[in-house]
Amino acid sequence: MTTQPDLLYSEEEEALRAAVRDLLADHCDAPGVIARTESGAPHDLKAWAALADGMGLAGLLVPEKLGGQGASHREVAVVLEELGRAVAPVPYLSSAVVATEALLACGDEELLGKLASGRTVGVLAVGLHIAPGAGFKAVRVEEGRLHGELTGVADAVAADVLLVPGDDGGLYAVEATAVTVTPQVSFDQTRPLATVTLDGAVGRRVGDAEPAVRRALRAGAGLLASEQFGVADWALTETVRYLKERKQFNRPVGGFQALKHRLAQLWLEVVNVRAAARGAADALASGEDADVLVAVAQAYAGPVAVHAAEEALQLHAGIGMTWEHPIHLYLKRAKADSIAFGTAAVHRGALAELVDLQAP
Repeated sequence: MTTQPDLLYSEEEEALRAAVRDLLADHCDAPGVIARTESGAPHDLKAWAALADGMGLAGLLVPEKLGGQGASHREVAVVLEELGRAVAPVPYLSSAVVATEALLACGDEELLGKLASGRTVGVLAVGLHIAPGAGFKAVRVEEGRLHGELTGVADAVAADVLLVPGDDGGLYAVEATAVTVTPQVSFDQTRPLATVTLDGAVGRRVGDAEPAVRRALRAGAGLLASEQFGVADWALTETVRYLKERKQFNRPVGGFQALKHRLAQLWLEVVNVRAAARGAADALASGEDADVLVAVAQAYAGPVAVHAAEEALQLHAGIGMTWEHPIHLYLKRAKADSIAFGTAAVHRGALAELVDLQAP
């Protein structure tokens, strides 16, 4: 008899949530995040240092013997929920999840220890749009030097070390100072993309690229759903709060039946995203049915996060269209996340294959 996982938050997870939320309230207020998107330095490195080094959250997935916390994907999911709720411009998903998972697959203890400390930011040099199990671009390897160009790499501008797939099947650690990182125009300015150009850069082989990239992208996709839940939950909560305060015909707008129905439908969608995201995080932690539950989460979370942000924008009326209101940050994050690690359609197709549900 299979035991059903407990997807409720533990006391420790709720305590972690409270600590992260308090920290982000101090470091990532909406005006500050908006100001960063208008600057040439979109990442909030002070917030990253407080999260990664101060609280030790960069090493949640890293074993204690290597300097990490030895926690699980469930705790990481809680952190990502809060990062999504704040649209925090920090490279947490890229470094503490995706790059860390790649290194765990390779068993590179030296780099894992550096990433766990938070003082080194690692980035897997694979386009953010690549889905788990899909093909990815590799650079040419000649006599230990790497040549080529990789596009759509998230948070590369903040990286200290890049993990680069080579055409010989290896995954190489390359210092960021040895490559050229050119920012691309990014729809979501809180998670900037860049082109990475390697012209004879020296790399140290850390392991095999195929299993490392596959593992990293699966974890990234599964835990991205928690970030998407955070975005959707913020949009719903703020919209309900605003509609209770805004009055029309001397009545709170939120009391109008048509709007109550829209909000009730949105609430159902958002709580279902939470369930799917928790299921994916628990599966990644336990290793049971992870491929299926990650595909379920990503097939559902992206469209709901976008819908929640769109409803927030519309129901806030004129104020929601202003640059000063943070709704645009959440809509952009939701739209960008909806194509990160594969679209919902890609994951529906993957899910159909996993459960042997063939199209008619």
